[in-house]
Amino acid sequence: MLAQSFDHVKKSVENTFQTLHCTGAALVLFHNNELQVEQYWGKHSNQENARSIQADTKFHLASCRKSYIAFAVAYAIYHGYIQSLDDEISLYLLPDSQKDVYNGITIRHLVTHSHGLEYIDGEDVQTFAPGTSWAYRGRNIELLSDIVKFSTKRTIADIVNEEVFKPLHFSETNWYHTFDDTFVEVIRQPNDRFWSASSNLDGSQMNMYASAREFAKWGLLHLNEGKLNGKQMIPSDILKLATTIHSPAFSNPDLPENGFFWYVKGSMAKRSEIGALVPNGAFQILGYTTVTLLVIPSEKIVAVRAFNSFGSPEGYDYLADVRSFGDSIMVDLNNNIQKTSRL
Repeated sequence: MLAQSFDHVKKSVENTFQTLHCTGAALVLFHNNELQVEQYWGKHSNQENARSIQADTKFHLASCRKSYIAFAVAYAIYHGYIQSLDDEISLYLLPDSQKDVYNGITIRHLVTHSHGLEYIDGEDVQTFAPGTSWAYRGRNIELLSDIVKFSTKRTIADIVNEEVFKPLHFSETNWYHTFDDTFVEVIRQPNDRFWSASSNLDGSQMNMYASAREFAKWGLLHLNEGKLNGKQMIPSDILKLATTIHSPAFSNPDLPENGFFWYVKGSMAKRSEIGALVPNGAFQILGYTTVTLLVIPSEKIVAVRAFNSFGSPEGYDYLADVRSFGDSIMVDLNNNIQKTSRL
């Protein structure tokens, strides 16, 4: 078989690496469940003797951790701890957590960023009616953490560790509060080496790290509907639930389409984070550190890019950049097909 080339993808990641304020990057790509690319750039920090980025390097996942929170919520629904995606959240909150502002907000609204809540000066404020618009805010994660714990009597981290990490023997992914030399520094401030380091390990905080290779295995599990080496490790319906579009029918077609936090390609919405060349049915998760996991089921592709950046430098268009990641994969796939057809 002709060796596949993914030069456009490599160049895309290298260009992003050079554009961002970061010191290290990684790319892991599988096609048809076979590893095609595993490449690393740079070092863990800008310190003189910093460790080189390598296979066991752990990157800060930032919002990519929501793919695991999505699993915990889908697990709770699949097993009946949460009865319906359209249940109001007040059914699963302790009495002292009830607020009038939560009226009409459902689990669906929380997982699709359509809840309308914003936390201002210590108070929840409703900025739009639930289900009528879209806004990316962190209040939904805090509420879902409480809802999962109330309904299952387990934390998000408990569920993920028992149902995913232990059976799959993941050893390079988790929520952490201590760090060794395998962790990258998030390039932010000299006195804040590990962004959002927290002693809280319940899965609600932004202290999750993973190696690029293990994050790609998480994507492979989704691609293969919960199977590993032909063995069903996780019920396929849990993963399908998390990666199926559940967004309300917005009046604005430009708003993104979400599964449980995952961006899912159902159309080419202007605010979608998935490239125009990527086929429908693909799903993607992106973090503030620019770490990205893209799964394209129709093409049997799983791709992870990872960086130790913090946010976007001036002039950087993150939407255009992350779309180009998926589009570059499709360009390479098409080129590989053309090369094969000429043999």
